[in-house]
Amino acid sequence: MTLEPVPELQHRTVLLDEAVDALAIEGERADGIFVDGTFGRGGHSRKILERLSADGRLIAFDKDPQAIAAAQAIADADRRFEVVHDSFATMEQALAERGIDRIAGVLLDLGISSPQVDEAARGFSFRADGPLDMRMDSTRGMSAAQWLATETEQNIEKVIRNYGEERFAFQIAKAIAASRAIRPISRTLQLAEIVAGAVKTREKGKDPATRTFQAIRIFINQELEELEIGLTGAFRRLGPHGRMVVISFHSLEDRIVKQFMASKAHVPQPHRRLPIRAVDLPQPEMKLLAKMKPTAAEIAGNPRSRSAVMRVAERLMPAGMTQ
Repeated sequence: MTLEPVPELQHRTVLLDEAVDALAIEGERADGIFVDGTFGRGGHSRKILERLSADGRLIAFDKDPQAIAAAQAIADADRRFEVVHDSFATMEQALAERGIDRIAGVLLDLGISSPQVDEAARGFSFRADGPLDMRMDSTRGMSAAQWLATETEQNIEKVIRNYGEERFAFQIAKAIAASRAIRPISRTLQLAEIVAGAVKTREKGKDPATRTFQAIRIFINQELEELEIGLTGAFRRLGPHGRMVVISFHSLEDRIVKQFMASKAHVPQPHRRLPIRAVDLPQPEMKLLAKMKPTAAEIAGNPRSRSAVMRVAERLMPAGMTQ
């Protein structure tokens, strides 16, 4: 079945064909169960469904109510598809509730989608004025404005430094604390102006607020913590030869993904002189398959893809694991 895109929710999916190709949905695997952990606007999900057989199944996750609304068009048209309004960090529990023990592959396309950035009302953009929200799920949790109003200056500095890798974190936190003492910081351009006044130099072509907005967004949505939980849950549910495909957009995400996959692919070996049988030696649980970045042509057509890194690994079948 070919599913047409939703025109009012345009989003250019990064590494679309490459990511779905990496899931290896062919032969008997096309009958399997796959997970799209970040539905977004459905680019990857639609492509996966095109390759699944009539017996295949796709379960998608997303925290964004607008993404869930976009997914309903597929859910209403294709019985093989289901969407869960929650973070992919809940994947393991959600699969268990559906009686699913093993999946054939999982795809995580991290970060935020173009519609989230481009819609000023979502509060992600430092280029357009809007309420300072930044929540992926605007129905739950604390907004960025609420957090900045109540958090200590020291913790604001810590978040901006750790999640934004911002060398001017001290100066920015100090400026935020001084500004909020005069009036609440409730708008995106208001925060961007405060940051611009505290950052004296910046890389050519980069807005002074880039790192600060990234840091606050990551913290508000607990993105790194959810990534670690999601990777672990997905790994536990992957069946033999199941594929894990992850697309990250900044070094903090990519470092977590790289280290997780490496920890499963490389196991410490005992000293070669110890009397241990080969069958008793620790065995790797994953095989690293690929690391890929967008082509120059894709970056030219979609500049937001320039920082993307895709990593692919395959679940191996250790002793005692059943199909």
